[in-house]
Amino acid sequence: MFLKQSKSHNKIYLSFVQGYRDENGKTKHKTIEKLGYLDDLKKQYDDPISHFKAIAKARTNEEITEMTIKNLQTKTIDKNTITKNLGYCVLRKIYNELGISDFLKEKQKTLSIEYNLDEIFFLLVISRILYPASKKSTYENRNIFFEKYNFSQDDLYRSLTIFQEYKEELEVLLWNKTKNTYNRDTTNTFYDCTNYYFEIEYNDDDAYDKDGKLVTSGYRKRGPEKNHRPDPIIEMGLLMDSTELPIAYNLFPGNQSEKLTLYPEIKRLKSKFGCDRTIVVADRGLNCSDNIIKISGTSLEMSQKKDGYVYGQSVRGADQEFKQWVLAGGYNTDFIDDNDKKVKFIHKSRIYPKKMYVVRDDKGLTKKGNKKRQAIEVDQKQMVYYSQKYADKQKHDRNMMIEKAKDLIKSPQKYNKATSYGAAGYVKNLKFNQTTGEIADASNLMIDEEKIREEEQFDGYYSIVTSEENLSDLQIRNIYRGLAKIEDTFKVTKSILENRPIFVWTKEHIEAHFLTCFIALVIIRLLEQRLGNKFSPSEIVESLRKYNSTNIEHDIYIQGFYNDVIECCSNNFGLNLDRKYLTLKEIKKILN
Repeated sequence: MFLKQSKSHNKIYLSFVQGYRDENGKTKHKTIEKLGYLDDLKKQYDDPISHFKAIAKARTNEEITEMTIKNLQTKTIDKNTITKNLGYCVLRKIYNELGISDFLKEKQKTLSIEYNLDEIFFLLVISRILYPASKKSTYENRNIFFEKYNFSQDDLYRSLTIFQEYKEELEVLLWNKTKNTYNRDTTNTFYDCTNYYFEIEYNDDDAYDKDGKLVTSGYRKRGPEKNHRPDPIIEMGLLMDSTELPIAYNLFPGNQSEKLTLYPEIKRLKSKFGCDRTIVVADRGLNCSDNIIKISGTSLEMSQKKDGYVYGQSVRGADQEFKQWVLAGGYNTDFIDDNDKKVKFIHKSRIYPKKMYVVRDDKGLTKKGNKKRQAIEVDQKQMVYYSQKYADKQKHDRNMMIEKAKDLIKSPQKYNKATSYGAAGYVKNLKFNQTTGEIADASNLMIDEEKIREEEQFDGYYSIVTSEENLSDLQIRNIYRGLAKIEDTFKVTKSILENRPIFVWTKEHIEAHFLTCFIALVIIRLLEQRLGNKFSPSEIVESLRKYNSTNIEHDIYIQGFYNDVIECCSNNFGLNLDRKYLTLKEIKKILN
């Protein structure tokens, strides 16, 4: 509804008018209420035009006009009723704040392409958050959003090759746009690796030159997969800061050891993002002599200013001296707050001259095999604590594997090297055929009771090692527990964002896929913080997905969903998402 000013008998006449579209899509106007001549109305109101404009706006905001209601009462259900998602307006807000749109528009100026890079990238990012699917399905479902997308499916695939070239620039852009606004902190950085599978049967081939020298290594390779799937995988290393926001990521062939990825990523972090000293927090899978020595500055490669580390360490896999110390007693017991509950913290620690073996020459650290291994002593704070909950879990998990091992001994024909995973370690005399993976000889299989007794001694004990000798045991524990957030982040990528399985297959397209997934992840985490960390990523995404607008008459849309998440978004971004009825013009204003 709007206030119309028309001339009648050389005077200005005011009336309320409703705009709408007829069956052919043409714009029409209906007079809703006649107000009178402006000169006469000035006798009643100081500023009649401003007064009635405010009334028109209020009526539009609060109700559908009587005329529209009468029209709706006669309408039947239309199978072609238009329903579009409007929840993505919140994602659009953060996307624009990050400067991604401006970045891509600048890049577009240097390219001889007709399709719009920003349109495509935005569609890929918001679809990954709200409606994750293949690139083909994303394109086919593009009309679920209000914005028009003027590009073809082929354009979308062509753009992937371009996007992957901007990966590092976009990482820096996101860092610069958020480091002050979100008070980002690299005092502690968390690093961990995970992998993503492809539903293909074979590894990617390596490429060699005419002399037989390796030129490029295949990307999708079989390797240690978290769920023990046989599919080729790609490994991803992710860096996160103390505010629990992702910083950067990198991709590696699936058969590459994750231990090799940590140090290069930390170097990249420091040089690229201008970070000062940082304490790297990583899982025990990344705890090795090379990483400790390089990060803590023992290597000649490092600068004068040493970084630090906090690593998990396996108790069962440690040397005999460390195991004896774990079992020797001397533990302290404190009662600490943990998730608003008082819990026992049973712990002890020591400063220990840890002997590590590396390969060295006059220029510093070299690859293994080039020189003799050299022993280096590094002072390390070692802390061990006991958790009854962890002990119960270890016992439960082991008992399940023992039962599986007993079934393997009873029915060996049911198992092979892959399907016996976990249980095989508790079976003595178990050998597999190297070619087929089948059990080679099942005549003398028995439960390894000695191994079970050895493991039982260490149920419930967990160890953390660090370069930070001045940290208390509780500080060490709390810093290390930050890794749980990065594990949660991996769950978000694999469940909510559905990063896997991956349906593109060229290296360039794979890297573009992960780039859009990373941007989507950052946006979700930023939104989580903007909403005060009151809602989980799944609650946020589900709410935005449900916030849809349905066309009910002409250019009028009705919103039928509202909850605490939408209310919080509305207040935080000033978007007035509590309105039941919106015109198309108002929706476009929200999106802009």
